[in-house]
Amino acid sequence: MSTVDFIEVYDDALSAQSCQALIERFERSGQARRGATGGGVDVALKDSWDIQLDASPGWVDARQQLNDAAARGLRHYLRRFAHVALAPLQLKMKDPASGELRPLDAGAVAALSDDLLDGLVAKVFRPGGINIQKYIAGQGGYPYWHSEQYPKRDSGEALHRAVLWTIYLNDGFDAGETEFLYQQRKVAPRTGSLLIAPTGFTHTHRGNRPEGGDKYIATSWILYQRAEQLYA
Repeated sequence: MSTVDFIEVYDDALSAQSCQALIERFERSGQARRGATGGGVDVALKDSWDIQLDASPGWVDARQQLNDAAARGLRHYLRRFAHVALAPLQLKMKDPASGELRPLDAGAVAALSDDLLDGLVAKVFRPGGINIQKYIAGQGGYPYWHSEQYPKRDSGEALHRAVLWTIYLNDGFDAGETEFLYQQRKVAPRTGSLLIAPTGFTHTHRGNRPEGGDKYIATSWILYQRAEQLYA
């Protein structure tokens, strides 16, 4: 019996040329700062150099490019795991024949056209802030076992996270995997590949140290819309 671990990797989410351009832009910008966790900067937990695109000037186009790639991956993810949207919410759609609103099930979500699925995504989800991160060979990493949902003094934004995503911007180094604790799975970086996984404690993970070359990633989350938006 095969085990479903809810960890999906989609190759070629971003072209190698686009990945290289983002790395070069990162290095030219001079905007990188020590990477922080939810509790602040602590290099014993996370040793990286980050650019928070939402808080840094000149990255609007990169944010759009990365969010578009993540949204394409989310379509695939929802077609397989529709209950990311259906379990917390009862979603209905107008039946084209009768005009009546009918509840959606997983089969109906999987069968939606890209346009209709994009509409569902826009209704239920919103993008999170994006970080581009550099982990220096033989030094950098995120060795602390952590999850992406936790209470924080920011109106509970971290508690709204549905799935995490990471686009690996390069490879050609050893180790540097994203390692999931309970699933006993290591995802090796491949240039342009997109990782999507749940954000809760069930998918506790860490970022292993790269060896023989620096590691670059773009990473964020897909969040649920806030209640006042969903139920307006």
